[in-house]
Amino acid sequence: MPTTTVYTGADGSISVAVEPGPAGDKAKEVADRYSLTPVGRVSGVTIRVTNDVKAFHELGQRFATELRPGNMNVYGTIERAHINGALLRLMLGEAADSRPAGAFVGPSFNLSIRLQNPAAPDSSASVTVMGVQINEWNYTVPEDDFVLERASFRALWIKTEETG
Repeated sequence: MPTTTVYTGADGSISVAVEPGPAGDKAKEVADRYSLTPVGRVSGVTIRVTNDVKAFHELGQRFATELRPGNMNVYGTIERAHINGALLRLMLGEAADSRPAGAFVGPSFNLSIRLQNPAAPDSSASVTVMGVQINEWNYTVPEDDFVLERASFRALWIKTEETG
């Protein structure tokens, strides 16, 4: 039976996990250096999954007669109120400290978002975005609000799990 528990952002925690391999090793260096488990001071996370559905139209028909699934895309954003360069380093990898002479490995990691309502401790929901690579980072310094960094990412695939 699916859970009926509702959640708010206050029920969430976000962590970074790395897989073995050169891209995972680069992400692990950053995650260990900046203690990114859990990822702190996050004020917003958006995850978006799209399916490039293709519609087949026959001559003489106004509505599609068949829909075919297309390519799946997983992407999103992370907003943080703490600037320490960790997200930028997760994007730049070896290029964060100096310009590399040639090609370099881009860090890749898994991003896990877990929601658990303290009033219903036996229920939880988690979304894990696999093979994440950050593709954009920006830094906003508003006049009358909190300074935020925002990173957007692409990912290979996504999985979800519910308990309770």
